[in-house]
Amino acid sequence: MPSNKLFNTVALIGIGLIGSSLARAMKQQGLAGKIVCADTNANHRARALELGLVEAAYASPAEAVKEADIVILCVPIGVCGEVTQQLAPALRPGCIVTDTGSVKQTTIRDMAPHIPAGVHFIPGHPIAGTENSGPDAGFAELFTGRWSILTPLPDTDANALSRLKEMWERMGSKVELMDAAHHDRVLAITSHLPHLIAYTIVDTAMTLEGDLQAEVIKYSAGGFRDFTRLAASDPTMWRDIFIANREAVLDIAQRLTEDLTELQKAIRRGEGDKLFEVFTRTRAIRRGVISAKQE
Repeated sequence: MPSNKLFNTVALIGIGLIGSSLARAMKQQGLAGKIVCADTNANHRARALELGLVEAAYASPAEAVKEADIVILCVPIGVCGEVTQQLAPALRPGCIVTDTGSVKQTTIRDMAPHIPAGVHFIPGHPIAGTENSGPDAGFAELFTGRWSILTPLPDTDANALSRLKEMWERMGSKVELMDAAHHDRVLAITSHLPHLIAYTIVDTAMTLEGDLQAEVIKYSAGGFRDFTRLAASDPTMWRDIFIANREAVLDIAQRLTEDLTELQKAIRRGEGDKLFEVFTRTRAIRRGVISAKQE
């Protein structure tokens, strides 16, 4: 195990999929002298200790961060502001506070006002995850080869940013710095809208009459099966994401609706050439995803 630790004490606020994966990856890479967590779920706290993911587990975020050099919020974005307010009085000067949320503008709006002077707030978002949750769902390789986006504020301390960047890189991530508004628009296209479509398609299937619904499930091919994977994601997390990033999601959803209407017209009119043109163009995107090793 590498011994070049970056932090004496790491506090993970939330020990679900992301938090437990961070704990595993940090231990694997020797990034921390000690890892502690806070979680409102007593079973999660007990399991994190049982698995050896953390040295201490607290119900109170403020208790968890007292000795921390870095605090990482791994909670639904809807509670980031409230949780930051709870732990803020216990933060040490020089501590780094970051998060893992999928929407950055509202995270900054909700968290920044509570960050004390002398504490470095650097919003972040690892683009990695699965449909599973809880301390048992995590694994050290979750971030390997994946992008981790940081959206530093204008007055961000360069040394703190460098340490946070190194942390993600040593866990296998590729790090990109990005403006928060641009991040939210990009993620609306690449992540949020696909999940919205998946939830809609699966919910539509569940409203079909009994026999047809059963056959849809029984004969699920790759397409519908993939949608069910996305639609199995954490309801709380995705509720908060859609509300927080509503403007970007609604804008992209409107463009999708317009494009879908054009495809419906092409199908109705039997315009095979137009369909072939669209499908050829979109096929190239898939090849680009595979070439970028994001498959």
